[in-house]
Amino acid sequence: MPQLKPDIETYARIKVVGVGGGGGKAVTRMVDHKINGVDFVTINTDAQDLHFTKARMKIHIGKNLTKGLGAGMNPEVGRQAAEENRDEIHETLKGSDMVFLTAGLGGGTGSGAGPVVAEAARDAGALVIGVVTKPFSFEGEQRKRIAEEAWFQLRDRVDALVTIHNDRLLGVINKETPLLNAFLICDDVLRQAVQGISDLIITPGIINVDFADVKAIMADAGTALMGVGYGVGEDRAVAAAKAAINSPLLDVSIDGARGVLFNVSGGTDLTMWEINEAARVITGSIDSTAKVIFGAVHDDRLKKGEIKITVIATGFTEARATKVAESEEAAHAVKRFAPQEVRSSKEEREPESEWDAVPAFLRRKLK
Repeated sequence: MPQLKPDIETYARIKVVGVGGGGGKAVTRMVDHKINGVDFVTINTDAQDLHFTKARMKIHIGKNLTKGLGAGMNPEVGRQAAEENRDEIHETLKGSDMVFLTAGLGGGTGSGAGPVVAEAARDAGALVIGVVTKPFSFEGEQRKRIAEEAWFQLRDRVDALVTIHNDRLLGVINKETPLLNAFLICDDVLRQAVQGISDLIITPGIINVDFADVKAIMADAGTALMGVGYGVGEDRAVAAAKAAINSPLLDVSIDGARGVLFNVSGGTDLTMWEINEAARVITGSIDSTAKVIFGAVHDDRLKKGEIKITVIATGFTEARATKVAESEEAAHAVKRFAPQEVRSSKEEREPESEWDAVPAFLRRKLK
């Protein structure tokens, strides 16, 4: 019987699009991380800023409108500039299965052109995920207002929207943290989201997750939580799961989510019990009727004894889409980007049997 080999072209085609100065810089730092299976695009009115980005594809918008200069914190100029090159944007994004759109909100190009780019990406048939930042409070009311208006416009034009609040960055850095390092923490949210999904789609799993699963959770989903956590030591699965769902930079918690996809990656020592322990953490406070999809991957790229968990959660009601990120637990979680050993809690109730502790959706998958 002939062996069936997957064609590389059957994998989802993913593009990451940085709009404006902030989006372009985020893309450049992602290019430096050499993420596989992803194409990068930068879009800007500012010709000089665009030139120094490292994306393979660059679109200079609004040449006739701004003459190569920026949008001057005027989102209407950014919008008109994107409309001027809408056909070129559409052509560049055509054929993409998934588009990550990243922008810093509060300026002219990211705020004004971002919604137009999102619309063009959806018109091209892509699943569109927005990952945006909101400005610091000290940047003033005008920039805050521009960011809020742009956020609502984007929310209506993307499938899922991940929001990073710059103010919350101040809670996870210290006085000695260099400026560049501080913004790298924000960039990690985007990078981990893109790399996590790219790995999900490209890496064959023991229990496989593919683009159809990602789309089932993220299509027309609204607000989203996306995270990656690492763990080592005795309770590595619990540590990784908690790190994946607790980022104080984001504006949502997993509470009440109606769609959850999680993937557990580890070495040959990864156990079913650990997958169950991670599942208990991740699904403990989601909606009782939530759609849950999980996968498991043997990943040789991880360090010995390390486990990685990727989580995507969506389907939040607006009333629950606000997270109290200043809590000590959440602030501690973001510092777990790097693996660390944790000790088990003796206070947790032991299940009567291993099978009793397995969540119902997991038992069904394993039967």
